Amino acid sequence: MTLIEGVGGGDLAVPAPPASVATRRPATAATGAVVAAAVAVSVGSLVPAGYLVVRGSEAGLARMLEVASEGRTLALLVRSGLLALAVTAASVAISVPVAWLTARTDLPWRRAWVVLTALPLAIPTYVGGYAFVAALGPRGIAQGWLEPLGVERLPSIYGFPGAFLALTLFSYPYVLLTVRAALRRLDPSLEEASRSLGRGRLATFVHVTLPQLRPAIVAGSLLVALYALHDFGAVSLLRFDSFTRVIYTQYRGSLDRSAAAVLGLVLMAVTLALVTAELRTRGSSAYHRLHGGGARSAPPVGLGRWRWPAAAACGLLVAAALLVPLGVIAYWLVRGTTSADPLRLTLDLVGNSLQASALGAVVSLAAAWPVAVLSVRRPGLLASVVERATYVGYALPGIVVALSLVFFGARVAPAIYQTRTLLVFAYVVLFLPQAVGALRASLLQVPPSLEEASRLLGVHPFGTARRVVLPLVRPGALAGLALVFLTCMKELPATLLLAPTGYQTLATQVWGATSEAFFSRAAAPALALVALSAIPMVLLTRGEERQPPRRRPDGR
Repeated sequence: MTLIEGVGGGDLAVPAPPASVATRRPATAATGAVVAAAVAVSVGSLVPAGYLVVRGSEAGLARMLEVASEGRTLALLVRSGLLALAVTAASVAISVPVAWLTARTDLPWRRAWVVLTALPLAIPTYVGGYAFVAALGPRGIAQGWLEPLGVERLPSIYGFPGAFLALTLFSYPYVLLTVRAALRRLDPSLEEASRSLGRGRLATFVHVTLPQLRPAIVAGSLLVALYALHDFGAVSLLRFDSFTRVIYTQYRGSLDRSAAAVLGLVLMAVTLALVTAELRTRGSSAYHRLHGGGARSAPPVGLGRWRWPAAAACGLLVAAALLVPLGVIAYWLVRGTTSADPLRLTLDLVGNSLQASALGAVVSLAAAWPVAVLSVRRPGLLASVVERATYVGYALPGIVVALSLVFFGARVAPAIYQTRTLLVFAYVVLFLPQAVGALRASLLQVPPSLEEASRLLGVHPFGTARRVVLPLVRPGALAGLALVFLTCMKELPATLLLAPTGYQTLATQVWGATSEAFFSRAAAPALALVALSAIPMVLLTRGEERQPPRRRPDGR
């Protein structure tokens, strides 16, 4: 296998050509301290799952089986599964062509599209969902514009159509970023060889390029599927009964919370099945480069008469995923300003959001390091179990993770209950896989021979990690840091339930205002939230674009 450069300089694994020389597995091994730390991180990640087991078992095994097997649960499973499948398929269908256009062609304004097509990831789903309701709902802004033309009522956007639209438009960048990074680093010699043998561009893409993109597509698809399964904001605003919405209503409206815990366990089982399937697609080959040089960059493909239609397609995508939500928010901001409604945007809100998100990102990256090292340098049963455990919290809805940590803090660790420490811990449990994935992909690129040479020269393992490994994985680590920061900034349920009393953030302010239908009051915090979330996205995409193509040792 070989590697291509990932977002912000990180790396993603892609299959090497069949004729390549097989590479051995890493000879270096994770130290005992790293193994112990990785196991500790995985145990911490399972705290919410332990809570679900405890709460579910309170009702007894018979009741758990009854809830898990009843028709309503099965229908819920089908609905949530279909939503996740549809969102993932649509995200792949959007992302692969857009990634190819922005990475391999002479698309007009290509560098601008690189940034703009990734920015929808910075919009929280509850902000985007509200924007679509306000713009496209039966009595929304669009309805008001169409009434003079005789259109009395637009089709309802609530339910599956609205949830599918919102989740697709705000999660497809997960696939786009990984696939675009893979395309930029693929060695074009394989495609050139295919073309020289008489295959056309389409056949070459299908039979040569696409198989090499499979790990990147699968990795991005897993993130999208898990995102769709655990989302709370969009499905709640758009009234689609997925696992998250039903679990939330069970917790809020029922005295018997064991049923909600059982539903959480079912969702956890679905998550583990998805993660297991993704891990099996990786294969058993090593992924690091044989040489320090990378593949030369591919010459841009001329689109000819399709240049402007392709640019128009990118424009439609950006308009739907970026301009419509921002336009609706700006509309309500103007209305609030003209009606003298307070903006409700303070420095405390901005400072609290930045502080909590930064702490969550830094701690997540530190916790991800031993897990990634164990997975790459000591692959096996223990590494697989540890890595899979870190994905459990990511797919559980934030409301379940938050309530489990409320239980944990009140019963087990009262010293950290209602403190920022517990909030940061929730962020780590929820978003640790993002940091693990970025670090793991970067570590796969580091040839074990470099570490072995350092050890032979008498350098301690920790010195080797600091002086040899860390400089090589820094770009990927920074990419993971930015991604976790972005996701922490948008997180709503955990922040609502675990933030200290009086600790307001932009996310909680937006949710509080929109839930009470004070849309103009939510506008300024929503725009600030999107702007702050967009900063890491812009840095990631611009860093990817500025990264110079690596050349072969022969200078080509």
